[in-house]
Amino acid sequence: MSSIKIYYTSVSGSREVKQRQEEVTRILDIYKIKYELIDISVSLKVLQEMRMKVSTPKALPPQIFNGQEYCGDFEMFHKAKENKEILKFLKME
Repeated sequence: MSSIKIYYTSVSGSREVKQRQEEVTRILDIYKIKYELIDISVSLKVLQEMRMKVSTPKALPPQIFNGQEYCGDFEMFHKAKENKEILKFLKME
């Protein structure tokens, strides 16, 4: 059983970030993949946790995990979608 987690923000002044987050959740919904959203805007601690897990001090949402294992960011997700490798990207196969 997978445990897909998406670090996202419910508060963003960036249209690009919002669109990217919506794209990720839309694709996961199409694949009927359950996921948990973790809102980095609730506290600085959650934002720092996300950035520590991805080892990038300026990482922006969305960042995608399967459990504790890092899958990638939006660019990597988009590439996997284009190559029809979403399940591989999510480490589900």
